Amino acid sequence: MIAARPTAAFAFSHPAHVLAFGFGAGLSPLAPGTAGTALGWLLGWLLGGVTAPSLIVALAAALFVIGVWACDLTGRRLGASDHGAMVWDEMVAFLLVLALVPRELAWQAGAFVLFRLFDIAKPPPIRSLERRFRNGFGVMLDDLVAAGYVLLVLALARRLAA
Repeated sequence: MIAARPTAAFAFSHPAHVLAFGFGAGLSPLAPGTAGTALGWLLGWLLGGVTAPSLIVALAAALFVIGVWACDLTGRRLGASDHGAMVWDEMVAFLLVLALVPRELAWQAGAFVLFRLFDIAKPPPIRSLERRFRNGFGVMLDDLVAAGYVLLVLALARRLAA
């Protein structure tokens, strides 16, 4: 069993751990989920400048599947199915959000804040999904639903602003 706070040695001991910990972003002593989302933002910003949104959505789908494996294996080895240091789920879900929101700082910053709020608050049905699915799929699913909430709120905001 690994200590409550995983070490860099653990995080980089297996490819699944490297991914689950967001290449080390999840080792942040403060707000690892926010650090993982920020890394997802950087990735999305870089890809958004050179890649069509449809390809980013396809990439996010593939990264979701990979995340199910990585988070499941890492969670089992940690003895905690959804350890706070595992941030691949935030990275992938926010990458999906960025593929669908305007490539403007205000929209993306708003998406970042909303995503963190929904990920932390876990409004229905996120919390119940998190309790129901305890494996890698559950880890990835709750952030996907949070991303859906972000997209819904931003779509409503855009419609009201028009």
